[in-house]
Amino acid sequence: MADKKPGIDQALIRDLANILKDTDLTEIEVEQDDLRIRVSRNGTPVAMPMMPQMPAYQAPAAAAVAAPANAVAAPAAENGRASKNAVTAPMVGTAYLAPAPGARPFIEVGATVKEGQTILIIEAMKTMNQIPAPRSGKVTEIFVQDAAPVEYGEPLIVIE
Repeated sequence: MADKKPGIDQALIRDLANILKDTDLTEIEVEQDDLRIRVSRNGTPVAMPMMPQMPAYQAPAAAAVAAPANAVAAPAAENGRASKNAVTAPMVGTAYLAPAPGARPFIEVGATVKEGQTILIIEAMKTMNQIPAPRSGKVTEIFVQDAAPVEYGEPLIVIE
């Protein structure tokens, strides 16, 4: 038994290295009793492209969301009433102005709404969330387009 402790099982290391090679893994670790062996490959072409892909994937998603948000926020900034009377998005998601495609919209500019009345739907994580009017009044502006992405706090409509 004393002969086995100082020596390392090179056959095991070779087997682990072959597993890395066969499976395109970059690292493998085996632990047995008091022995822990970790075999890894440095500079593999598989691991390197994965790191740059994450920001590249996130950047287009952020850009796609930011573009409509900027376009939507611009009218609110131009109109002083919008910031005071705007109904903002309570969550991130996709805004729908009608209950179904082709259906009549929940609201239109000039319509009078009552507090609690559904003014639009925001889909978030495959869940349709009805957004109620926070107060009664007249809809004077609608900033969001149907099926457009919205950010938390983004102005959606103005109720005067």
